[in-house]
Amino acid sequence: MSPYRSLAVRLWHNPRRIPPPSDKAREMLIAHQQVERIAIANPWAMQMKAVSAVEPSNLVQTLTGAILGCGGWVLSRGASDSGTVTMLFEFERQFCVDIYTVIVASGIELSQAGHIRFTELCQCTRSHFADCATEIASVELEVQTFPLEFAVDPRFAKSA
Repeated sequence: MSPYRSLAVRLWHNPRRIPPPSDKAREMLIAHQQVERIAIANPWAMQMKAVSAVEPSNLVQTLTGAILGCGGWVLSRGASDSGTVTMLFEFERQFCVDIYTVIVASGIELSQAGHIRFTELCQCTRSHFADCATEIASVELEVQTFPLEFAVDPRFAKSA
């Protein structure tokens, strides 16, 4: 018996053989199962979106230094030509307030869901500090950067 389930349904009255799932379908299933396992093993594996007016390479450099300075680990980082900065990092929960602070201080505006999730992490850690201080939290952060002239509200810009 194959560990991979086919999405196709075999009809009992139809003798045609159903082809096995493609390699791509298998890879997608395996990747999905790995993500589910990580999420179950680590409930504080968070995905966040944000915006920033900071230049992408400066943002990556500043944020990397800040996370490392707070005792975190940067697992991957990068910036695309479109101005999107992606970063995957981890930290012990006892440093969650420090990490939250440096993220905001580096010029990133988290989405409302990101702020809520970080607040939940900080409150939960504070409430159960003795039990969870050394547990690992991970954040997959995606920041869309914009040039400063687009970030400023045009209603408040000086007219020439």
